[in-house]
Amino acid sequence: MDKITATTAFESLSSGVRLDVFRLLVKQGLAGMVAGEIATTLNIPPTNLSFHLKAMTHARMINVEQEGRFQRYRANLALMLDLIAYLTEECCAGRPEDCATMLAASSCNPAVVFTSK
Repeated sequence: MDKITATTAFESLSSGVRLDVFRLLVKQGLAGMVAGEIATTLNIPPTNLSFHLKAMTHARMINVEQEGRFQRYRANLALMLDLIAYLTEECCAGRPEDCATMLAASSCNPAVVFTSK
């Protein structure tokens, strides 16, 4: 991953609404959700949600697929994992075992942080 891709992804999540949407879609996994379900779950007006979904789709943080007259949105889990790897790839000068005490104090799953590509 390059810096421009990472910056674009982080910018797309810099809104509280977008962060809520992304976390909801991550929780749903591969099933994703249609826009109406997202709006209802998060109590967001559909026109407001549409604006945020468009921005996140443009940044590739979410994917959209047409299902009849509905659009199903899914978190781009591969990009999310690439972002985590980008942030942690040089952690502790390439010696992630040095981070063990910090990892134990965090709520992050070690399998996610130290999974190599």
